[in-house]
Amino acid sequence: MTYTMWIILTASLVSVACSIVGVLLVLRKMAMISDAISHTVLLGLVSAFLITQSLDGLAMFIGAAIAGILTAVFIQLLNSAGVQADAAIGIVFTFLFAIGVILVSMFARDVHLDVEHSIMGELAFIPWTTVDWLGIEGVPQAVWMISIVLVINIILLFVFYKEFKLSSFDPHLAAALGIPVVFLHYLLMGMTSITAVASFDAVGAILVVAMIIAPPATAYLLTEQLGKMFIYSAIIAVLSAISGYYFAAILDTNIAGMMATMTGLFFLLAFLFSPTHGVVIKKIRNRFTTYSNDEA
Repeated sequence: MTYTMWIILTASLVSVACSIVGVLLVLRKMAMISDAISHTVLLGLVSAFLITQSLDGLAMFIGAAIAGILTAVFIQLLNSAGVQADAAIGIVFTFLFAIGVILVSMFARDVHLDVEHSIMGELAFIPWTTVDWLGIEGVPQAVWMISIVLVINIILLFVFYKEFKLSSFDPHLAAALGIPVVFLHYLLMGMTSITAVASFDAVGAILVVAMIIAPPATAYLLTEQLGKMFIYSAIIAVLSAISGYYFAAILDTNIAGMMATMTGLFFLLAFLFSPTHGVVIKKIRNRFTTYSNDEA
């Protein structure tokens, strides 16, 4: 497979994995938890280094994943105590991120934790780090990692689809029917954390946050059926990844940044021209209705 195709494949896998959890987060009005995790991952990285005294990729991944899950747990605890969701997210991610910064400045000042790379990402380097596994050679490490996370997300979505659907739209009814709402919440938080952390090293936090929020929000404007929302979100995410890559190549700019930009462009198009929610379509429909009433 060519250099370009590996980059596009990696970005597409990240896009679909993020869009799956993103749809559920958008429906639950918790989309910005992905932004919180993108900051608190620093605490996980530096903690893993201080414990292991190593920059081994597996240790970094485990540390970052634990930090992401703890972020979700603390946010839920504050929310359950009566703190508004947006305030809980802001408090937790600034607090844990600040601790991470302090630990870096005190104990890891001379250690290269690659924080800037985690934030911006550099897809251009993906094809150079390969892992031979299951008898298959030359596959980038990021592709293996994201593929595993994507498969896990798809399996969990199929297994708990009805439960996720009901608890997202009406959690009180779901609880009354005996559905484990709290378990589903933490399961989703775990899926979000692992997806985000697995994607950070490949594409950076900015693109992860964009893919978790923008494609699901765009799909939300296009359909009111949950099944179609997952499909539309995945398609929009992949289209954003592909078009973003080629525009980045033409303009000679950051690949992840351009992909994130394309997610915003697709959302803008849906916001303006969605058949049911589009601002422009609504105005045209209202004018047509007014004209028809005047003619009558």
